[in-house]
Amino acid sequence: MEHNSHFYISERLFTDYGIASAVKKISLKDQSPIVSMTLLVALIVIICISAGIGLYVYLLTSSKTKYRTAIFRERQEKDVVFRNSPESPFADSREKFTTLRYFEPDLKFKLRARLIVVPNPKPVLLSTSTGEDAQFYEYAFTEFTLNGTQNRLLMFKAEGQQTLFLSFKDLTNGKETYGAGRYLDIEEPTQETFVLLDFNKANNPYCAYNDNYSCPFPPKENYLKVAIEAGEKSYH
Repeated sequence: MEHNSHFYISERLFTDYGIASAVKKISLKDQSPIVSMTLLVALIVIICISAGIGLYVYLLTSSKTKYRTAIFRERQEKDVVFRNSPESPFADSREKFTTLRYFEPDLKFKLRARLIVVPNPKPVLLSTSTGEDAQFYEYAFTEFTLNGTQNRLLMFKAEGQQTLFLSFKDLTNGKETYGAGRYLDIEEPTQETFVLLDFNKANNPYCAYNDNYSCPFPPKENYLKVAIEAGEKSYH
């Protein structure tokens, strides 16, 4: 039995997502009905896979865009506070505030890290920039891999504080970032297995802008052997 019909399938797939038009032409001349149907099903499968890939790329791109937008908004809001608030470290400084400097947001530095809660937390005294000691309590160790390097940090909790305190040093200190280290404020986890570390939100201690502030230094346990090229850079 001879089949002279031709199937033309032309579909523009997700043009807004950067995927080119997928135009397919299948000639079913002199093909059996079984072969024709097989080819048609195969084409439909290809189109569905292409559509799925396009949707995945769109959702991934959209998620990254929303994240970057949120990070930039937070940074702009912090600039406004530093410029206008009486609580700003520049409020009683002779130096006029301009703007804070940051690395570009990078999802590589937003990590889901393993959490190891300290069973019997002890008080710890951390040295500060003014020569005093600040008391914190051990809370948990967090472990993560970055650029092929295993890392371990100790998080603390201060009495009366709702967030956890994490001070750390890395290979960018004294170069792109403040020499004495940076801070990361972390919401206390609701479960005791993992914690989210977003180094894109790493910030400088206030003593990086004004020597009148007393800032705890990172303990030696929190000296990282990797470069955290994320978050706030040195002000100058």
